[in-house]
Amino acid sequence: MDSLLKLKNVNLKYQTGNDTIKVLKNINLETKKNESISIVGESGSGKTSLIMLAGGLEKATSGKIFFEDQEISKMSEDEVSKIRRKNIGIVFQSFYLIPNYTAVENVALTLELNNLKNPTERAKELLDRFGLKNRFNNLPSQLSGGEQQRVAIARAIAMKPKLILADEPTGNLDSENSQMIADILFKYIKEEKSSLIMVTHDPKLANKAKRKIKIKDGKIV
Repeated sequence: MDSLLKLKNVNLKYQTGNDTIKVLKNINLETKKNESISIVGESGSGKTSLIMLAGGLEKATSGKIFFEDQEISKMSEDEVSKIRRKNIGIVFQSFYLIPNYTAVENVALTLELNNLKNPTERAKELLDRFGLKNRFNNLPSQLSGGEQQRVAIARAIAMKPKLILADEPTGNLDSENSQMIADILFKYIKEEKSSLIMVTHDPKLANKAKRKIKIKDGKIV
């Protein structure tokens, strides 16, 4: 079973008043194990929506979505959440760290929710690995953008997910921090034989992936 994530004839649309907005149109995409895919396209083309669907954070209007041959598109939110917590790590452009939690607490929370032993020690190990040993007890507001994103990635990979979804992971960072984040992500998926689907506007980052996909007007072109 090489297929990890599969989207089959997936459509996503929203109703606003009398208008129907078609966000994604007939999307067919398969991610295999140990594969990296970059998704490029103009703003508003549907890239982030695709990440949200893949992570089970959004419901498709029609079509089927499979994770390891389980059809998650017909599951309840609780069932999808269980699969996501154990198998999928998500990295956002805006970090989404809990503001009143320290760096360690932000990472440890994921482990606690999954009932893992020694969550604080495991969180410290991850942060240390990303050069944040001196930032364990800092709040997000006390961290730079690059440091916050490293905490966010540590949180995303805490459960050793089979799939990482990254939505513009370097979008708010300077070139030096962007390179550091890219190195961390690609080193992780190589070492852990995980898969990565990444949305990016950065051509250099997009070219690091094994496969590049372009979305235009809600369609893969």
